Amino acid sequence: MSRKYLKVPLIILGLMIALAGGYFLVRTFGQVGNGTEPVVKEGAEPSEVEKTRYTCGMHPFIILDEPGTCPICGMNLTPLKPGTGGETQAAKGGEAETDGGGERRVRHWISPMDPTYVREEPGKDYMGHDLVPVYENGGGGSEITIDPVTMQNMGIRTAPVTRQDLHREVRTVGRIGFEESKQYMVNSKIGGWIERLYVNQTGQLVKKGQPLLEIYSPELVAAQQEYLLALGHRDELKKSSFAEIGAGGDRLVEAARQRLRYWDISAKQIKQLEQSGRVRKTMTLYSPFNGIVMEKKVLEGMNVMPGMELMQISDISRVWVYADIYEYELPWVKQGQQAIVEFPHAANKTMKGKVAYVYPTVEPMTRTVQARIELPNPGLELKPEMFVNVRLQTEPIMDALTIPIDAVLNSGTGQHVFVALGDGKFEPRTVTTGLQGSDGRVQILSGLNDGEEVVTSAQFLLDSESKLREAIQKMLAPKQPGPAPDDEHEGHDMQEEDLERLFE
Repeated sequence: MSRKYLKVPLIILGLMIALAGGYFLVRTFGQVGNGTEPVVKEGAEPSEVEKTRYTCGMHPFIILDEPGTCPICGMNLTPLKPGTGGETQAAKGGEAETDGGGERRVRHWISPMDPTYVREEPGKDYMGHDLVPVYENGGGGSEITIDPVTMQNMGIRTAPVTRQDLHREVRTVGRIGFEESKQYMVNSKIGGWIERLYVNQTGQLVKKGQPLLEIYSPELVAAQQEYLLALGHRDELKKSSFAEIGAGGDRLVEAARQRLRYWDISAKQIKQLEQSGRVRKTMTLYSPFNGIVMEKKVLEGMNVMPGMELMQISDISRVWVYADIYEYELPWVKQGQQAIVEFPHAANKTMKGKVAYVYPTVEPMTRTVQARIELPNPGLELKPEMFVNVRLQTEPIMDALTIPIDAVLNSGTGQHVFVALGDGKFEPRTVTTGLQGSDGRVQILSGLNDGEEVVTSAQFLLDSESKLREAIQKMLAPKQPGPAPDDEHEGHDMQEEDLERLFE
C-alpha cells in the first residue's frame, strides 16, 4: 500500500488518541463541576496526588471514589482520612512507623515456627529458633486501621488481658442409686418346693436373720437322717477299746454336719436337730442382710431348682448419687472434691458429700461422664431413681492469664482474637485457650501478654475486614507508570511505523 494513502487514516487515528489522553488527564487530576477535587500538595509530583475516598460506617469494606449512599444499608458515605481504609505502609511507599529517631519500635517477639509463642524480650523459642521482632504498624500486613467515627458506629469495645484466679462451680443433675456393694441375691442350693413364704411383698423391709421362706426337699430330709444315724454310730463306736474306731465315728458325724452347712442349714437348726432327734420336713431360709426386697421371683407351692434366684435384697441405709458431667467440664472435676446435693422434693434440702469416684467411660446416649457421690440415708428419705441437683466445688486455677470469652473467635481449625494497638489499629492474633471460668473469662495458654487489650464486640466485622483487606489493597494500589519515551516525536514516529507494519 502506498505511503500517501496511509497519511489520512493515521492523522485521524492520532486525533482520536489525543482526545482520549486528554479525557484521561481530566479524570485523573481534576473533576470539573462535581465538587470533588483531588488533594495536591504544594510542589508535589502528580504521582503524590491523594484522592478522597468514601466508606460506610456500618460496612467499612464498602469504599467508593465518590460520595453517595451505601449500596447495602443506604447510609450516607463518610470520607476516609488519608492513610485509612485498608491502606498500609506498603501502599504508602513502604515507610514504617518510627519513634522520631528513624527506627521502628518493636512491639513484641514471636517464634518463626509458632506464631502463638509471643514474648516481650528477644531470645529463643522452645524449639531453639531465634525469636523475630514484630514492629508497630508492621504486623506482617495483617493490621487494620479504622477511623474513630467508624469505630463508634461499629460499637467496638475492648477489655484488658489480666491475671486472676479462675473459678468454676459445676452444676448438674444427679440420680440416686443403690450402693452396689450392698445388693444381695437369695437362692437355694437344693431343689424342692416352696411350702411357705414369710416375706411375700416387693419393697418389704427385712432384717438380718429374719425368716424368708420354708422349702421342702427330699434331699434335705435324707441328709438329716444321715446326720442322726451318724450321731448314733458315734456313740456306739466310742465304747470300743480301740481309739481309732472312736475317732472314725467323730469324722463321720463331722462329714454329715458339713453337708448340712453347705445347704445353708444354720448352726442353730443343726443343734435343734441334735436335741430333738426328729427329722424336719422343711428347711427355713433366713435373710443374710438388712435391706428391702427389690425382687420376689417365687410363689408358694412353686418348684425351685438348685441355684435358682428367689429374691433380691438391697440395703439403702447408704445411697450413691450419679452426677452427669459434660465433657467440657470434666477437667474441673477431681476425686475427693466437695459436693452439695439439693433435693427439690424436700424444699431444696441439701446434704454435703465428696466425689468418691469418676468413671472412666462416657455414656453413649447423654455423652456425659458420671461422678459418684456417696451419702448416708437416715430414715430412708432418699429413694433410688430419684433426681437431685448437684453442685461441685472445684479447685481454682491460680494466677491464670484470662480474657473475656466473648473476645475469642472460633474458626473451626483454631482460635484467634483481635488485639487493640491504639490509634484505631487492630491486629488479629492466634491464641490457645484453656479452661473457662464461671465469670465469663477463659484461660489463655499462649498468644497474649498481660496488659494487652482485646476486642470484645464487633470483632466479626473486624474479621471480615481482615480477610478482605488484601483484596482491597490490590484494588486501591496505584498502578506503576511505564517508562516514558525520551522524545515525544520519536515516540510518534515509532507509532506510525507500527501502524504501517500493521496495515502492510
